[in-house]
Amino acid sequence: MTPLITANQLEEIINSGENVLLCDCRFDLVDPQAGKKAYEEGHIPGAVYVDLDQDLSGPKTGKNGRHPLPTPEAWAQTKSRLGMDSKTLVVAYDGQGSVYASRLWWMLKATGHAKVQVLDGGLDSWNGPIGTMPRQAKPTDTPVPAMPYVGLVPVGGIVENLQTKKSVVIDARANDRFHGQNETLDPIGGHIPDAINYFFRDNLSGKLFKTPEQLYKDFHELLGSTKASEVIHQCGSGVTACHNLLAMEIAGLKGSRLYAGSWSEWCADPSRPVAL
Repeated sequence: MTPLITANQLEEIINSGENVLLCDCRFDLVDPQAGKKAYEEGHIPGAVYVDLDQDLSGPKTGKNGRHPLPTPEAWAQTKSRLGMDSKTLVVAYDGQGSVYASRLWWMLKATGHAKVQVLDGGLDSWNGPIGTMPRQAKPTDTPVPAMPYVGLVPVGGIVENLQTKKSVVIDARANDRFHGQNETLDPIGGHIPDAINYFFRDNLSGKLFKTPEQLYKDFHELLGSTKASEVIHQCGSGVTACHNLLAMEIAGLKGSRLYAGSWSEWCADPSRPVAL
């Protein structure tokens, strides 16, 4: 299954009566209620709202980052509550360049849900009707089994990589934040030593993803002969990193991994080194 789906393809699937669950993932890091409010004001009919803080993140400890992943058990319960069984095609979208939809895509793929796609262009690409009636999620008939996240790198793996240098760490944040400038989200500016910067918005042409061919070219220029399996993605809190991971998948570069704690977890421990 291709990682992306076009608005026309989605409309055909909806009209065919296939079992599809639309997930509206709109969110605003500065105003966490804005996404839910936007959903209530208008969304693709039949979509459920999936909240970054409530559904796609676990409890924060002050040491595990701004958007730590929920435990596999908690995520399985959320999938069950939202109606995501293995037969359900999940299509995620947002209004922020597919950033939050990418997080849902990765979390599902990483825990064994094969049938998931991101709506290319998000809500802006949708030419069909818009609804205002919130959809109540229909839980699955049987509990969804808890599955570990495949392709997840813990902070210890990043510490170890400082010595082994076996993997290339890609930071998805904007270049100024990567260099410790204009940092408004985390208490300390800078980046993980030896990480390279690739701003997630460079995956887009307008509001759509670049072609697979162009994305392949972009990442090949960035990584040279480095294999996808030797790439670890991170960002500020493990969200926009998923956008780069998705872009590599679109390009046919499968097998890269995610450091979900990202900079917000890394900088919470003063013993960890910082580069500018």
